[in-house]
Amino acid sequence: METIIPRFRRIAIAEGWSFLVLLFIAMPLKYVWDLPQAVKVVGWLHGILFIAYWVYAVPLFTKLKWPADRVIGLGLASVLPFGTFVMERKWLR
Repeated sequence: METIIPRFRRIAIAEGWSFLVLLFIAMPLKYVWDLPQAVKVVGWLHGILFIAYWVYAVPLFTKLKWPADRVIGLGLASVLPFGTFVMERKWLR
């Protein structure tokens, strides 16, 4: 039971970083310097981490019995820049 939260924290932080790299490094490389390969690579990585984020979130609600309003919070955190970092600090520490 103790491994659920630390495992999810690692995935959430990795997903947050991949999102920031996608937004602030890969996207400018694509649209300013015409290097679309950066978005392809970082986009795939971010997509995998985004899916893992939700796969690892399921035990938080099933085993730890988190309330339903946190599902909305996790959803918002996953699509807002810096959202996973705020959520990790607020709910997982």
